[in-house]
Amino acid sequence: MSRPPVLIVIDDEPSILALIERIVRPAGFKTILHSRARDALAALPEERPDIALVDLQMPELGGLDVLREIRQVHPECGVILMTGHASVESAIEAVKLGALDYLTKPLDVQRLRRHLDDVKEEATRRGGILTTKSATAKRLELCGMIGRSAVMQELFDLVRRIAPHARAALVTGETGTGKEGIARAIHELGPRRGKRFVTINCSAVVASLFESELFGHMRGAFTGAADNKPGLFEAADGGTLFLDEVGELPAAVQAKLLRVLETGEVQRVGSVQPRRVDVRIVAATNRELRAAADEGTFRSDLYYRLNVVELRVPPLRERREDIPYLTAAFLKEFGARFGKPVAGVSPSAEQILMSAEWRGNVRELRNALERACMLADGHTLSERDLAGAMPPAVPAELPAVTTETDLGSVERDHIVRVLAEVRGNKVAAARLLGISRRTLYRRLERHRLV
Repeated sequence: MSRPPVLIVIDDEPSILALIERIVRPAGFKTILHSRARDALAALPEERPDIALVDLQMPELGGLDVLREIRQVHPECGVILMTGHASVESAIEAVKLGALDYLTKPLDVQRLRRHLDDVKEEATRRGGILTTKSATAKRLELCGMIGRSAVMQELFDLVRRIAPHARAALVTGETGTGKEGIARAIHELGPRRGKRFVTINCSAVVASLFESELFGHMRGAFTGAADNKPGLFEAADGGTLFLDEVGELPAAVQAKLLRVLETGEVQRVGSVQPRRVDVRIVAATNRELRAAADEGTFRSDLYYRLNVVELRVPPLRERREDIPYLTAAFLKEFGARFGKPVAGVSPSAEQILMSAEWRGNVRELRNALERACMLADGHTLSERDLAGAMPPAVPAELPAVTTETDLGSVERDHIVRVLAEVRGNKVAAARLLGISRRTLYRRLERHRLV
């Protein structure tokens, strides 16, 4: 772990503060003591505790009010209420508000230590998961791209097989999926790796300048052509030219590109002398080029010339199992760049990442985590850190309640789903469900899930 777990204790009795400090000192926690609730809440954003022990009855602010505030400001923090005047009503209210436990004074030291051990275990698990996933991501990457899912491993295998041979390839997929990364991998894994990799975004070039950009021009060929200029084909001679968003090429340029692919010769604008080039072409598009060719908006002969091999990059929603590994790799990168000791994501934050739509795919995930790391000031990215960095998650759909479905089965299915999301961690599941761990165990027994 990059830092010890943080425990805050809020109690107006100095003897209780001293007692708890003696209890937790051997457990390896950074312990912060507060005798005034308002001071503790003011310092909460900076201290970012993993667990809080809060007295139920204090002069200026009651423990239930403190619990509500902690849940709002720092929802990942587990809260244990302590009281010398226990009541059924306050215990029920504490559980409803998401308290981890409700301890009576004098404190049950063994029970408290079990809670502290659970918190340490969870923090260590998160750090270990990040390390493991980061190492796994490194093993499963291809030229910087990460994909443990079967569909990505199949794509990587296809890239490795065609890279030494293909002179033209078409990479398809939605915006942000990593099409340029696939094109670079084809270049790096082939015999042209020591030569130039030249890119052009076909959607960003003014139509009247396409020929000049791709094929070059001679001095005086048009107004403003003050010097001879080689085009990108000549610049990429011996290497690879990546045509991003190739579906945006004007019809006239499509015809000239087809000729270059067929003859291996380019002709600068204003020149009558062709120049021979040896260039591998990798084109990419987020459009359905086959449909465009059938409609006549893209030359069908150029489509078939480019589509010697098609490599489809799947959207992130089709490979959600890669999200934890992408997250681990991005957090490692951004943590080092920003000097932040980010050791992982909280269970609720991971749930958000796994269920988000990600219409911008891997690019959107990367940008969201970069912003979240900038905002984070703890060792774990929380739901709060992600709040301003990404669109809201799509809530999981619960089964509809019909005459054949009773409430008990709905509850059982929901518990099973939450346990799956947190990989069986019952402490994290109880927090997400908003109940105590003891209540969770009772419900697991009721539904025969243990």
